[in-house]
Amino acid sequence: MDDSKGTVDPKLLEILVCPLTKGPLRYDHAAQELVSEQAGLAYPIRDGIPIMLVDEARRLDDGEDVRSPSRER
Repeated sequence: MDDSKGTVDPKLLEILVCPLTKGPLRYDHAAQELVSEQAGLAYPIRDGIPIMLVDEARRLDDGEDVRSPSRER
């Protein structure tokens, strides 16, 4: 995590996977979440730390475009 730029280190994204599907994650800077499009889940980033627990993930709504997740919780 690089908090000074507000981005996730690309090397970190290369090794992090969805714990449910083992698929890739997409970083959503505005929502501060890592999105698993395969699982339909968004994992929160709190204090610069990705919370990679399915129980902590937000389920994406059926009608929600997973490429542009809603910012509301």
